[in-house]
Amino acid sequence: CTQPRRIAAASVSKRVAEELNVPLGDYVGYQVRFEDKTSRETRIKFMTDGILLAETQGDRDLSQYEALIIDEAHERSLNIDFLLGYVKRVLARRKDLKLIISSATLDAGSFAEFFSNNGSPAPVIEAPGRMFPVAEFFLPPSDDEDLPQHVARAVDYLGDVEPNGDVLIFLPGEREIRECADALDGRQYRGTEVLPLFARLGLGDQQRVFNPGNKRRLILATNVAETSLTIPRIACVVDSGVARVSRWSPGKGVQRLQIEPVSQASARQRKGRCGRVRDGVCVRLYDESELTERPEFTDPEIRRSSLAGVILRMKSLGLPEIDEFPFIDPPSPKAVSEGYRTLREVNALDKEKNLTDYGRQMSRLPVDPRLGRMLIEARKEHCLAEVLPIVAALESNDPRERPAEKAREADAAHAKWKDGESDFIALLRLWNEVTRFRDNRGRWQRNALRKFCGPAFLNARRVMEWANVRDELADLLEREWKLKLGAIGNDLSGSGAYTTIHKALLAGVPRQFGLWDRESKSYRSANGGFFAIFPGSGLFGLSKRFEWVMGMELVETSRLWARRVARIDPAWVEHVAPHLCKSKYGEAHWDENQGAVYGKETVICGSLPVVSGRRVHYGRVDAKAARTVFIREGIIGNGLRKRSVFMDLVDDMRAEIEAIEQKLRRPGGLWSDDALFRFYEDRIPQDINTAAAFHRWLENNGTTLMLGVGDVVDEDLSWLGLDGFPDTLTHSGTEYTLYYHTAQG
Repeated sequence: CTQPRRIAAASVSKRVAEELNVPLGDYVGYQVRFEDKTSRETRIKFMTDGILLAETQGDRDLSQYEALIIDEAHERSLNIDFLLGYVKRVLARRKDLKLIISSATLDAGSFAEFFSNNGSPAPVIEAPGRMFPVAEFFLPPSDDEDLPQHVARAVDYLGDVEPNGDVLIFLPGEREIRECADALDGRQYRGTEVLPLFARLGLGDQQRVFNPGNKRRLILATNVAETSLTIPRIACVVDSGVARVSRWSPGKGVQRLQIEPVSQASARQRKGRCGRVRDGVCVRLYDESELTERPEFTDPEIRRSSLAGVILRMKSLGLPEIDEFPFIDPPSPKAVSEGYRTLREVNALDKEKNLTDYGRQMSRLPVDPRLGRMLIEARKEHCLAEVLPIVAALESNDPRERPAEKAREADAAHAKWKDGESDFIALLRLWNEVTRFRDNRGRWQRNALRKFCGPAFLNARRVMEWANVRDELADLLEREWKLKLGAIGNDLSGSGAYTTIHKALLAGVPRQFGLWDRESKSYRSANGGFFAIFPGSGLFGLSKRFEWVMGMELVETSRLWARRVARIDPAWVEHVAPHLCKSKYGEAHWDENQGAVYGKETVICGSLPVVSGRRVHYGRVDAKAARTVFIREGIIGNGLRKRSVFMDLVDDMRAEIEAIEQKLRRPGGLWSDDALFRFYEDRIPQDINTAAAFHRWLENNGTTLMLGVGDVVDEDLSWLGLDGFPDTLTHSGTEYTLYYHTAQG
């Protein structure tokens, strides 16, 4: 039986073991990340959907199971939708396998049709739970009312309707929760406490929600309280009707966090949080007609997420292309293209969309493809020990806590680890600090860790989870790559360590960098847009702006923000992602000392020049153009250091022609460098553009370049009347040599 969250898999398995009166881990067990409570005797196994997906790598027909239950299917996460499509294919091969899909608010018709057998929809069984009546009221906002005022009005209204019950108030995000908490605290309700609830909240503050006291509670929560948590003693619900939704923008390649109206299914889930143990009241902060116009169900995650990980997994399993895979709701073609583009960026796929060696390695790592690429590059750069804790941190929840009422104290405590150049170096400093409380075998001194974490505003549970992710990855990499991880280096900010660490990180997000733009006072991204450094970064607000930075995440809210930021050398982009770079060449010129044509190279990634003015041997990038410069500047322009016989003859002929030009008062009118160029171009081989190659060829072809007057003069000299310009003049028996010179006047 799969569950979308670890805590649910563990708690449900414990309850089933109690119901069956068997020890947990024997007949009934569970497996989640970092914990396996199963044995050979286990017959009923609870797990996260991610665990079952991982098992498909080694057991493609899921042959160890006779029946599968996919619970909470209404959440429509990427894992759930992929599992449903995968299991549908398995069912076609395994007629003995049974599948149950369960949910409280499921679009049963679509699922039944999706799993139809010979044209007959799969059977639907409804098991209605017992609910107490819930009165529903609609309280639309007034014209001059902001959200905190609106919420306060709803609480006042409930004070008249249901003055004693606890109230669960659904709000879109942490900022709105804090604003509304301030407004409600200011009203000083008698015998009432205001409690926030959101994912980043500290463990101690979260526990207050689940341990009610004697006071009436106003609990301000995000949509995490819709299905994930059961909060005791809730009698009333206030539904703001909106939620902050994460959507991947395929066109921009960024994650957008935007406030959107919730679906009718989510609205029903919110209403259902009360009425479980007594009659309830639900107040909606919008008009009733607005509710009926909303979508019936929330968009599945596959419609609003990057598909790179799904595509990579399908490629590794030998499944058909994603647009041919049986998804209940197929992803948009634009999102599919973006997924392929992301995999191409990290070099997981070649131009024909086949797995590369990098891609095969990434598919065996239980992390996002971009993080997998970082680990592979870290191995190449010999900084795996340093990059591993960073990747583990990116896979985990941030262990730092920042309570609103103690924000300054928290910022001061966290400043100890901040780094003015890199948020990733700051993570490593924090890692080195907290791992002092582990012994050589990885066992925590839990009491000492908790004592340290409290005043440091760190969540001890999340610190240990961070370490668990790191250890799990370390064990896998040591087995997979047959290596032994060393210790983290001491000089993290030194140029060598800094370079290798950030090259490895940049390999996973090779387009997420920017160049400081003084006019807009923001960073111009490789995609042509602009982003700013997020206020939580150690680089935010510095008086000195780094010209180039990378950002691990680009998230759009009120503007596009870069989170987890570091200074970089733009040349690193070319090093880790040459397949994303294009070169432009110019300023080709003859270098007499080197005996070759050189030019300037500009390397561009996206819209930004990551390398400018690099000196390059032009013959290696454009042999034809280099040959032209070689002939014009090297041979005709006398730029060859080694003289040859033919060159002396050319000089003599040039002098002779220039003398004729002076006679005819036509300086520069007869000698033609263009004609001389054509002469050389017709005779010198196409592959010669350097002095060394030219002289080697000339050793056996010396007479080839012996030219006559007709080769460099386009006119017939016999028609020019040269007889009227004698070379000598005899006067009084003495012969004088005549020299002609045209005086400009």
